[in-house]
Amino acid sequence: MTRPTSRDVASAAGVSQATVSLVLGGKWRGRVSERTAGLVREAAAELGYRPNLAARNLRLGSTRTALLVVPALTSEFFARVYTGAARVASEHGFGVVLYPSPEGIGPARDPFPSARAALDGVIASSMAADALDAIGGAELPLVMLDSDPADGRAAARVNLAMADGVRQVAEHLLGLGHRRFLHFAADVDSWTFDVRAEALAALLPPHAELRTVRAPLSVPDARTAMEAALAAPGERPTAVVCDDDLLAAGACKAARRLGLRVPEDLSVTGFDDLALATAVEPELTTVRLPAEQVGEQGMSALLAVLDGSGWTAPDIPVDLVVRGSTAPPPAAARR
Repeated sequence: MTRPTSRDVASAAGVSQATVSLVLGGKWRGRVSERTAGLVREAAAELGYRPNLAARNLRLGSTRTALLVVPALTSEFFARVYTGAARVASEHGFGVVLYPSPEGIGPARDPFPSARAALDGVIASSMAADALDAIGGAELPLVMLDSDPADGRAAARVNLAMADGVRQVAEHLLGLGHRRFLHFAADVDSWTFDVRAEALAALLPPHAELRTVRAPLSVPDARTAMEAALAAPGERPTAVVCDDDLLAAGACKAARRLGLRVPEDLSVTGFDDLALATAVEPELTTVRLPAEQVGEQGMSALLAVLDGSGWTAPDIPVDLVVRGSTAPPPAAARR
């Protein structure tokens, strides 16, 4: 049996080959009706037609490949970002190549002799922005994830409503009666963490106390840093606001080692809502970040840029998930 062609699909659907190309290439909106697009897809499915991507790419000078630059493959958050990006990419005949920085953040070796020849565009996390210099694809369309709107490198960007997430945390803890706060900050030079620090400082009232401790994004490093912070002279904080669930897990371990109870003696909040958030005891109160949606919008933005239609979208909403790691402060701290 010979392989079906686009001409066969066009004949079965009663349309032109040009219409088949528009529909199966994902460029039919505004040019072809919904009904006609449906007929083309039905005909292609019935015939078992698959576009010859190699021939089309050669003809169009396109590889239909996007690069996703992330800090590390071991991050659950960025694994979910990839899942979302790959889902949208597959619907449009694109592939997504992952490019992790081996050190977690910062520069990495360039995997391509020529980024321009191998890729159609780049989607990059602000946490791995330095790795862009190694790729050598300055002329490629770039979509930035969770990045500074003032950064002029990107053709489009997809941001989460990080400051609003911090607002939800602050209002929750203030409503419980907390007044002594410790911001457990990620020791990472990145816009996304700068936004969280600025938002928390701006949201707390004048009578609240706030100090900051930094740690790398790992549970052991977080535990060590928090043990030192909680054992330091002076009044102990009653609430620890963490930039990440990994930091929050380390904070809970540190509290336990010092004989403190979470949440009776110390409330702890996280950010991300990783699987870890419900694996610890008590389960973490944390801000849920819809990582797959970030990936989906990142790929959609890149497709829009490649199509010349541009991309704008509001920040993706985030939600506070209240669990067992927060409670009113000890009675003595409320006096």
